Amino acid sequence: MAHKNVENKDIIILGIESSCDDTSCAILKNGVLLSNCTANQSIHEQYGGVIPELASRDHQKNIVPVLTAALKKANVTLSQISAVAVTRGPGLSGSLLVGLSFAKSLSLALNIPLVEVNHMQGHILAHFIQEENQNIKQPSFPFLCLTVSGGHTQIVKITDHLSFELLAETEDDAVGEAFDKAAKILGLPYPGGPLIDKYAKLGDATKYKFPTPQLKTNNYSFSGVKTAFLYFIQEQTKLNANFIEENLNDICASYQAHLIKYLLKNLLTVSKETNIKQITIAGGVSANSGLRSELELLGNKHQWQTYIPKFEYCTDNAAMIAITGYYKFLEQEFCGLEIAPLARYEI
Repeated sequence: MAHKNVENKDIIILGIESSCDDTSCAILKNGVLLSNCTANQSIHEQYGGVIPELASRDHQKNIVPVLTAALKKANVTLSQISAVAVTRGPGLSGSLLVGLSFAKSLSLALNIPLVEVNHMQGHILAHFIQEENQNIKQPSFPFLCLTVSGGHTQIVKITDHLSFELLAETEDDAVGEAFDKAAKILGLPYPGGPLIDKYAKLGDATKYKFPTPQLKTNNYSFSGVKTAFLYFIQEQTKLNANFIEENLNDICASYQAHLIKYLLKNLLTVSKETNIKQITIAGGVSANSGLRSELELLGNKHQWQTYIPKFEYCTDNAAMIAITGYYKFLEQEFCGLEIAPLARYEI
């Protein structure tokens, strides 16, 4: 299909993100972010986790209003858009399908290129989002990225905007799942990860100890840590029915510190093995204040250059999809309308 706008002087990318329960649209002009609008879904809180069918229904309701808001804020019309970039995966199939179908429709109706984006690559490239009248510090190549979210825990080596090499990953659960599961055990509402972070600030991180998996590789494993935490809480509440209530801050501080120490221990090992001192974090868990501060402390100790994304670019957002789409646009990496969503999508 011949597309218009490919040779336009201004490259205006529309980014669409719908991999889980956030519907997001962003407008990027020549690599500079003009708008990033997101609709969150509160319906899942009563269920203690994301219900896929409800998520996809809400995406259908939200996507047109969110796009309208993004265009209005950016002062851009649909006819000015050079290409539409959309999350293909990984994520919930039904949620991905809503965003992907919408993006395909726009590509076809506007006769502009379609760019498919790997959600995890988007998280990493969030470090390259530039805002108007701001000069945000960016990592130089090669750099390492610890990507941490509800579904992923990875250490990735990045040698170019579109060149990624997976060096380590979790062999079972992700660290975000380890946070959310512990929060559920403690009776905290969903999403529990941010609440653990909140209470951890008030507690003693040295009070309780948890086991660290002993793997022969630099990979991670969190299933055993989750189980150990469950048994610990069960044992303590048998002795004292009010144990959680009386010790919540210390429990959260100790558990969070343990997870962070484990994450950074492997990251340090990979940094030494690769001799790379440009270090970044990305993904939803990179919003954790404990992880952010501990990364900076470790960076100072080992002469790293550390890069931490702004909070709004940690969680799922379309700005990261738009910036990835921008670099793919520059390389003319377009896709056809036949592409399907990928619930699993290797980096």
